[in-house]
Amino acid sequence: MTRSPFPDAPRPSRLNALRGTLIVSVQADDGSPLRDVTHIVALSRAALLGGAAGLRLRSGEDIRAVRAVTDVPVIGLTKRAQPGSPVYITATPGEVQEVARAGADIVAFDGTDLPRPFPVADLVRAAHGAGALAMADISTLGEARAAYAAGADIVGTTMSGYTPHSPQQPGPDFALMRALHAAGLPFIAEGRLNTPALAAQALATGALAVVVGSAITRPDHVTRWFAAALRPDPAQAARAGETS
Repeated sequence: MTRSPFPDAPRPSRLNALRGTLIVSVQADDGSPLRDVTHIVALSRAALLGGAAGLRLRSGEDIRAVRAVTDVPVIGLTKRAQPGSPVYITATPGEVQEVARAGADIVAFDGTDLPRPFPVADLVRAAHGAGALAMADISTLGEARAAYAAGADIVGTTMSGYTPHSPQQPGPDFALMRALHAAGLPFIAEGRLNTPALAAQALATGALAVVVGSAITRPDHVTRWFAAALRPDPAQAARAGETS
């Protein structure tokens, strides 16, 4: 039998505190000038100053450092390559426990159908055993149903576009959000929500909360967007050369 998700069941208080709010993902890629934990703390404090109600953080080190300066709800995760598997977001029970013990209220993990070292149910048990809530990052409605059946407390649309069986598109997967809402499956919206208007649209589509990352905390990514927009179109440049 499929587990009854929210809102029919009582919501844990940390999820309830995030209802209708902005969660900022504060992560920096390896090799980024912002990867140092002191920069992660500064970015987190800036996001909270701007009105974020929660944070999504990568690694136990980052979580511990940010937890020392705030008590807002934290979604924690790891990103590590796994032998023989494309899954890299909090892929093992040990990583789940690591994140929870660092101070995360909610542990996010890959909840997709990709080949994985451990089933979703094992990751859910590890999160609950460590006193944290379990968030499955999914890419399809079927994966969301399976995650709830395995005991997940919430799902996120994070992985849409990052699995071969989900839509490959430049914008947010609003079709998935509408399907989750129609099925009565609570979700946190995440993925390519890079303008205030798109974030508001996701909330209006039925999301419990909205996660925004790159557009707020990754200036290198945002700079690439602007640089690409200003770069001459090759076909247009060729036509201009023909008429000069």
